[in-house]
Amino acid sequence: MIEDVAPRQVWEALMSNPSAVLCDVRTNAEWSFVGVPDLSQTGKQPVLVQWQAYPAMQVNPHFVEALTAAHLAPDQHVYFICRSGARSMAAAQAAKAAGFKHVYNVKDGFEGPADPRGHRGLVAGWKADGLPWRQG
Repeated sequence: MIEDVAPRQVWEALMSNPSAVLCDVRTNAEWSFVGVPDLSQTGKQPVLVQWQAYPAMQVNPHFVEALTAAHLAPDQHVYFICRSGARSMAAAQAAKAAGFKHVYNVKDGFEGPADPRGHRGLVAGWKADGLPWRQG
C-alpha cells in the first residue's frame, strides 16, 4: 500500500531528510506550461520522469530505468507527484514493485481537483497549499 502524503508534509520531509526526493511524473508539456515545484530552498531539484507520454498518454515503458538513470536509489524516500495524484500513485506502485522501499504519493498532486468553475490549483495540492513553484 502506498501512503498519500499531504504536500506540506512532503515539503517538510524534503527539508529535513537529505536523501528525500520529489519525482514529478507529469508530461513535458505540463512541466513547460503549468510549472514545476521549486525546491531551491531545499537545495534540491525535482526529478522529472514522465509516467505517460503526451499526447498518446501511453505508459513510459522505461520509467523504472529512468529512475535509476536519475540516480535514485532503492533505499531513498521518493515522493511522486503528478497533476492530481492519480498518475503519481501508479508511478509509486511501479517503483515499489521494482524494489524501491520508501515510496509515497503526493496527495492531490501539483494542481489538485478542479474548483466549481473548473479551475485547478485553487482547491488542494502543491500550488493551493502555497508551496514554492515556478513556471517552466
